Amino acid sequence: MATKTGASTRARLLDAAEEMINRQGFAATSIDQIIDKVGMTKGTFFYHFKTKNELARALIERFAAADQQFLRSSMERAEKLSDDPLQQVLIFVGLLIEVGEQLDANPQPGCLFATYCYERGLFDEETHRVIADAMMSWRRVLGGKLRAAAEQHPPKTEADLDSLADMLTVVFEGAFVMSRSISGPGVFAAQLRHYRAYLQLLFGG
Repeated sequence: MATKTGASTRARLLDAAEEMINRQGFAATSIDQIIDKVGMTKGTFFYHFKTKNELARALIERFAAADQQFLRSSMERAEKLSDDPLQQVLIFVGLLIEVGEQLDANPQPGCLFATYCYERGLFDEETHRVIADAMMSWRRVLGGKLRAAAEQHPPKTEADLDSLADMLTVVFEGAFVMSRSISGPGVFAAQLRHYRAYLQLLFGG
């Protein structure tokens, strides 16, 4: 069993690695840079992670777990606030807009899922499966809600509801690219509001 101190040390290594990898990429981030940032020795690093790739796997698994926790808790919150599946989706997107506003106020270097995909060749298939499974979870949850919404609020035009669910991920990930490429406030929240407005127009909500 890991001690509290050991768990804290591991978390500090993961935190430092995540920030650096998002900012400059996995290939450009060395073990030496990570341990220098946290003020530890190589021995401490290798006590927790046998290789840099093991660190990469632990990092994406932690990120995916947090992502899934957000998906579950936010949808549960939306479900408590409304029995209407369309309103549940709109509330859920509203909660994401709150996250977007925080990102607009305190810009982050990027999303770890996207960062790993940019350097796909550096990671094994199991690592990419973690990412794919997380993406599919969003599709299943949101796609299911959108299908339920369509039964009560028939769409104004034909729509692939799984693709529409994926669009939320596309909007959110694309906002990271926009925020890093251009200077201007409100990129995340503005794009998410466009998505919510489209849902309202499509379903007449």
